[in-house]
Amino acid sequence: MHGYSDRINHALAYAAKHHDHQVRKGARAPYLTQPADVAIILTRYGQDETTVVAGILHDVVEDCFRDGQTPQTMQERLGEKFGENVLDILVSVAQRRTDDDGVEMSAEEQRQDVVDRLESASGRGRWVCLADKLHDAGSLVADLRRTMDPEMVWGRTPGGEAGTVRWYRAICARLELVGFNAPILDEMRAVVSQLESFAAR
Repeated sequence: MHGYSDRINHALAYAAKHHDHQVRKGARAPYLTQPADVAIILTRYGQDETTVVAGILHDVVEDCFRDGQTPQTMQERLGEKFGENVLDILVSVAQRRTDDDGVEMSAEEQRQDVVDRLESASGRGRWVCLADKLHDAGSLVADLRRTMDPEMVWGRTPGGEAGTVRWYRAICARLELVGFNAPILDEMRAVVSQLESFAAR
């Protein structure tokens, strides 16, 4: 199991600077808690340093896509600092705004694009994607347990209850289809089942 390293510390410092003024949706917690938690999930499952670093930087690359940054800019910002292999992992599974032809995609199309690209993603990319989604789904379950207003919590998610559960189910189904059978997938399925029970109330 991988623990502290200078490279992981560098990635956390970089993510902290990038997410400096961001907070989690519906919470006052600094956004850095998300990449830190993803790193913990990956470490708990014994993933290597490169995968953990990619997990920490996952949302940085998604922000780059949302901002319309070019691959060259991302290479200069991230590839040269953390290695091309880390950037390749992230680009392969990050939610992007436009398709390969530069056509703007709807929120639903962006989600389906991630599901489709899991088929060609590397093993490390699949791990990063699933750890990120496990954290997000788990945080949603925790918020739903605490709230007196579940509609407000579901309102933060694109597609609401049905769309969110469908999205996570699609991630699990595609990973199963491509032969990804690590125990983290069982944990994700269990969390999605909890979300489904909240959605049915």
